[in-house]
Amino acid sequence: MRTALIEAVGKVTVTTVPDPTPGPREVVVDVAACGLCGTDLHILEGEFAPTLPVVPGHEFAGEIVGIGSEVSELAIGDRVAVDPSLYCQACRYCRAGRGNLCDNWNAIGVSVAGGAAEYALAPVGNCVKLPDHVSLQDAALIEPLSCAVRGYDVLNNHLGAEVLIYGSGTMGLMMLELAKRTGAASVDVLDLNPDRLATARALGCSRTAATAQELDQPRGWDVVIDATGHSAAIQDGLQRVAKAGTFLQFGVADYATTATIEPYRIYNQEITITGSMAVLHSYERAANLFATGVLDPAVFISDRLPLAQYPQALEQFRAGVGRKIVVVP
Repeated sequence: MRTALIEAVGKVTVTTVPDPTPGPREVVVDVAACGLCGTDLHILEGEFAPTLPVVPGHEFAGEIVGIGSEVSELAIGDRVAVDPSLYCQACRYCRAGRGNLCDNWNAIGVSVAGGAAEYALAPVGNCVKLPDHVSLQDAALIEPLSCAVRGYDVLNNHLGAEVLIYGSGTMGLMMLELAKRTGAASVDVLDLNPDRLATARALGCSRTAATAQELDQPRGWDVVIDATGHSAAIQDGLQRVAKAGTFLQFGVADYATTATIEPYRIYNQEITITGSMAVLHSYERAANLFATGVLDPAVFISDRLPLAQYPQALEQFRAGVGRKIVVVP
């Protein structure tokens, strides 16, 4: 089969490897589409994946074309989206129901072969069956949506909150859509890219700007979400949280990224600083939301490229051109 392969730091190719064979509790998925995200760039730059080479692609959906000897829950021909999370189920955090913090955390497309290929292996328990009206090529959006759902689980958002989101890429826009549906009084979006801000406006945000200063809200916002991972945005966002408000680190930052906090202000104004890591008990809920039309794939997916162009797709993503890019094997 044809597959993308991150061979070494900074080197990605498209090559041919043997077709996968399922283990007893695994299925083989004929991949309909696979999304790209910042994690793929981190892997290419030598972070996250413990060893290279690795087949990337943790956002994918498709049709089951092979099943293991002990699989009874699903059948050949079933249409599924795949939760990439692989937990050990034995460490302290897994036993506490916090698998996304697993001491032995792995993920399909991060540390084991993923969906940037014609076929991908997945544990049967990671597959969510999709209704017929959901397009498999669009269903690659379910995994990032499940991360956004996890973010809102962490926030424990309350009705009437004023929300500020840094970044209007795919994840910032998903957080915008969920904020509108969780009772936010207003949702403001910041970005340096005017084209992306235009999409945020089209989706119904309250205000857009390049910087928070332009929005003239000296008291700050109840909820501030960083969906960029960039130090300048994070540092600025920490200063924009209103009294008793919450700052959510949602964007994936480089390991070396740092920001400065003011401990007295955090104490005196009862500010909460928290983070949201990947997926936790949120994938199936995201699939259900997606099936109800919570996102418009025509808005979120800007480019559909053939698998042969995976290296070019990564470079386009790095350049910030478009919104969600998917490859179609």
